[in-house]
Amino acid sequence: MELRRFDRDVSLVRIQNTREALPYRASFVGAYQTVWSEPPYHEKFWPYEAESVLKRQLQTDGHVTLLAVRGLSTVVGFGFAVPLSSRKDVVRHVQGLLPVASTFYLSELGVLDQYRGLGLGGAMVEERIQAIDQQVYTYALLRASARKGDRGLDMYTQRDFEDIGVYMEVPSRRIDGKVSTDRRLFLSRVLRS
Repeated sequence: MELRRFDRDVSLVRIQNTREALPYRASFVGAYQTVWSEPPYHEKFWPYEAESVLKRQLQTDGHVTLLAVRGLSTVVGFGFAVPLSSRKDVVRHVQGLLPVASTFYLSELGVLDQYRGLGLGGAMVEERIQAIDQQVYTYALLRASARKGDRGLDMYTQRDFEDIGVYMEVPSRRIDGKVSTDRRLFLSRVLRS
């Protein structure tokens, strides 16, 4: 289902299940690999790893899966969100700070470099938040690169996300084949009072 058109060629599409994802799967894999290989992450994902990210996302109860699509099926961006309770790796870092049962986690956001500046990233943040059942969930949580000058961090703070003072070291395989860690910080936003 198309949610919003950005120009004559790029639209946001919400994907509910693996059947709906089929026309986009191969293009998603390429976009996922490209987005994470760029600064500030420089991460390397094999095609099967990128495909398994999409598959896991679509199998998570209550997921929100958005794709920014050019033309009929070329993925140029993606935004995922899931109930925080489905991400035990994240829960252990924020437990006691936010109520797990009423927090939604904005887990992935990426836009190919040549499509940045159209407002796709910000729109996917807001579309994911609008898709959250705010009768059940009172907080949105995400993590961003803690590197100074990261454009994503500014985008989130402009949308009322606040640093909760928790950091996470994320080990990743780099495009040069080495494994190193990045520091990510958690930001939250109140969805309703």
